Amino acid sequence: MGPFKEASDLDLLRQHADALKELRRRGTIRTSNNPVGDYAETLFCRAFGWDQATNSEKDADAIGSDGTRYQIKARRLTQHNGSRQLGALRRLPDKNFDILAAVLFNENFSVMRAALIPHSLAADRASYVKATNSWRFLLRDDIWSCEGVVDVTEQIVEATN
Repeated sequence: MGPFKEASDLDLLRQHADALKELRRRGTIRTSNNPVGDYAETLFCRAFGWDQATNSEKDADAIGSDGTRYQIKARRLTQHNGSRQLGALRRLPDKNFDILAAVLFNENFSVMRAALIPHSLAADRASYVKATNSWRFLLRDDIWSCEGVVDVTEQIVEATN
């Protein structure tokens, strides 16, 4: 663990805050929230040349040159939490996006797997959560064998360089 082992909790949190600030300055992330989602958006847009939507856009995170609307979701798996539940999908029946672009990260932020999933398949596989008025989608391994899903792991790994 190097220098982190001897650092106080407060020192580590400050380093984390400084790292987030620098990533934001570079444009790698757009908010000061958990960087997983912002990093995923950056990688997909970098890999495919999509235009990132503004932060105020409610449903589409990016738009392709052909007008395709992408909702981008990510999950970072850790030794303490291996859940593959992506961030909440809002207004899913309204079809406010065409493709769910999803990526799983390893604990160290390396790309595990990534896919482009048609809205219809995402809607079929998602379950409604009344408490949050949203839909839950689990990015399980079998999704990559579904018709219409495109494995884009290689392109997203490439975009990390």
